[in-house]
Amino acid sequence: MSRIAPGLPTLTLGTKRARRLDVGLKVVIASVAAFYALFPVAWVVSAALSPSNSLVNQELIPRGATLANFLRLVNDPQHPFLLWLWNSVKVSGISAILIVSLTALAAYSFSRFRYRGRRTGLLFIMLVQLFPNTLALVALFLLLQQLGGITPWLGLDSHGGLILIYTGGALGFNTWLMKGYFDTVPRDLDESARVDGASALQAFWHVLLPLVRPILAVIGLLTFIGTYSDFLLARVMLKSTENYTLAVGMTLFIRGQYTKEWGVFAAAALVGALPIVLIFLVLQRQLVGGLTGGSVKG
Repeated sequence: MSRIAPGLPTLTLGTKRARRLDVGLKVVIASVAAFYALFPVAWVVSAALSPSNSLVNQELIPRGATLANFLRLVNDPQHPFLLWLWNSVKVSGISAILIVSLTALAAYSFSRFRYRGRRTGLLFIMLVQLFPNTLALVALFLLLQQLGGITPWLGLDSHGGLILIYTGGALGFNTWLMKGYFDTVPRDLDESARVDGASALQAFWHVLLPLVRPILAVIGLLTFIGTYSDFLLARVMLKSTENYTLAVGMTLFIRGQYTKEWGVFAAAALVGALPIVLIFLVLQRQLVGGLTGGSVKG
């Protein structure tokens, strides 16, 4: 015992040094990552507060900082920013609700039932998702053009037509993603509910849905972000200024004047980010469970 004891302080000291070095390395990496992520945000804030309204010779701490750019967003009749913001929230919110609802039903079907064509349907969904959406722009444009002659609110230059495209384009991948999460829930729970007299729909609503809320929140947020920030599809399908979404409308601030209006553009970007931040804060607990649930179950 006397020969081993002298070595213990040395081992303890070495372990403490190793831990301190590990913690210090993690702090350095986290600091570099935070700086890399937050520096562009700080630069956008600086541009939004700068009275120069230009990126030329801009400083990180602007001289004579003002809120004039934010006030212009509300008062400029040529650029109805608040209307664009509302259009984006409406289109993205409805799309997210539809996609989550339809995806949950499809994933439940593929995960819990066995029927002819099930495997073929899953493979077909995956095959469709392999092609980029840009290849279908012309087809989607013509489709909405034809639908507009029958149902105007689903045609070109309508939010209904844009929601229809967003919903159809997101179902495939999200169905696969949600099905994988559904598969981790034991089937015994469904069977117990069926034995107690519940129907398949009741078992889905009262038993399965409460257990898969994390993945519902994840898909809902990702869908909202994807549709909220989309520019290409919205730019092709929407024609009138009053129907523009935020991503399309913001380009009017800098179109043809790349050395001006950057302050207003930066202010619009900051205000436009608020809906996503608010939704993230509301769903934060569910999102953490959804993002980490797969690794924990694994």
